[in-house]
Amino acid sequence: MNLAHRLARLLANGATLAPLVEDEGDWSTPGMAQPKVAAVLVAFVDRPHPTLLLTRRQPHLRSHADQVAFPGGQADDNDADSIATALREAHEEVGLAPEWVDVIGLAMPFRTGSGYIITPVLAVIPPDLPLVADPVEVARMFEVRCDHLFNPDKLVRQSIDWQGGVRHYWEGMAEGERIWGVTASMIRNIAAMLGLDREPHALNRDDTR
Repeated sequence: MNLAHRLARLLANGATLAPLVEDEGDWSTPGMAQPKVAAVLVAFVDRPHPTLLLTRRQPHLRSHADQVAFPGGQADDNDADSIATALREAHEEVGLAPEWVDVIGLAMPFRTGSGYIITPVLAVIPPDLPLVADPVEVARMFEVRCDHLFNPDKLVRQSIDWQGGVRHYWEGMAEGERIWGVTASMIRNIAAMLGLDREPHALNRDDTR
């Protein structure tokens, strides 16, 4: 069974989770407008030890600057749905052509304190594609093994003071990068939905750890 079929089976049998918010507390900003619709492409790279494709955003960007993220962004009026948004944004950000992407399905939407409702689109892509990052948006493009990202011991819950209260977030390190906030929480949610938080190595094609 190939990676796409395994992921599709895990998704079909997966836990039904409620839409997530960025934290148990209130991360909202007073006077915030209606949430903006966005989507990200959670691209599993089909390797013997599958990886996820991640980017680090440029530090000058207005939203989530210098943070690790999945390729993706805000929906355009011409996008038919979340899948179309994720594919278009991934093409723009890292040169990932839609014909290289095998879409598996959708994870639960995620509402952020910065005013977005983000839908993760799960997909499989071949390894070693000739991807090219857009230097305006992407500072770095890299892969992290799924058995690392989905290991619940690799993410630690942190907290900070925020506008008179306490905000909690998840944080971990991989490939020299700090993965935290929205991206870390989406990783945890996807792992729980697919049961990979219990078996982080389940997607590997051999028993090597």
